[in-house]
Amino acid sequence: MDQHMNYGGDYKYIPTTSVGSGVGIEVLPDLFNYTVQIVNIHFVGNPKTDDFVLVDAGMPDSAEEIISTTEDRFGKNSRPKAIILTHGHFDHVGAIIELVDHWQIPVYAHELELPFLTEQQRYPEPDPTVEGGMVAKMSPMFPNEPIDLGSHVEKLPSDGSVPHMPDFKWIHTPGHSPGHVSLFREKDGALIAGDAFVTVKQESLYKVLTQEQEISGPPRYLTPDWEAAKESVIKLESLKPTVAVTGHGLPMSGQLLSTSLEKLVREFDSIAVPDHGKYVDKNKH
Repeated sequence: MDQHMNYGGDYKYIPTTSVGSGVGIEVLPDLFNYTVQIVNIHFVGNPKTDDFVLVDAGMPDSAEEIISTTEDRFGKNSRPKAIILTHGHFDHVGAIIELVDHWQIPVYAHELELPFLTEQQRYPEPDPTVEGGMVAKMSPMFPNEPIDLGSHVEKLPSDGSVPHMPDFKWIHTPGHSPGHVSLFREKDGALIAGDAFVTVKQESLYKVLTQEQEISGPPRYLTPDWEAAKESVIKLESLKPTVAVTGHGLPMSGQLLSTSLEKLVREFDSIAVPDHGKYVDKNKH
């Protein structure tokens, strides 16, 4: 096996958590949302089969928790067919190397995200100057160096299909990161949004800790392209999802989801975009 996988030199445990940490929610019979500290991972597949995938890979040092959660839901020694990444920020790939080592499975991500997953490129620095709260101010301590998954990561198929997720299509939803994707299943309107939008105000430590539910744009301190982020939200709202799981916050469904998404599209500039910050000010000139 190719052993040349490594995290960036700045990878470390981040001591922050929420009331939702360790809580799993069965959103649909084949869609399970689980919170690792302050970020969500998603299992897609019926628990009565071994045909399932993991979407995203949690926080640094969370591999054991993710493996035990997998076995609680799918049975001892069960393993997903693959890990699908919405994007490669540290809180979505935090345990990925240990998981790939343990399960011996492939990872899939958008082609534009691959440079950040093969040590070729680093993400822009988080911006602690955006207003919104303590998490934004803490963001410079978040790991930002690229990781290297070597040959274990492959690009998602160009036809929009998602490996081992037969009814889902991936949708390119950049803004928060260049190769960010969301996953959508048309037959029941299920949406895995990643961080294209979230259901908690991720910049505010109080709201992260309490998981107070409200629709929000992508996390401000790590979103460098607000125009693309807005287009991505418009694209997702037009799908009229009936239920959404997001990278941060509680699942949202039904009327609350549709009215919240409509409001986010309508008022994106005031709800999502910070009043100031290096990536906002850059776009104004």
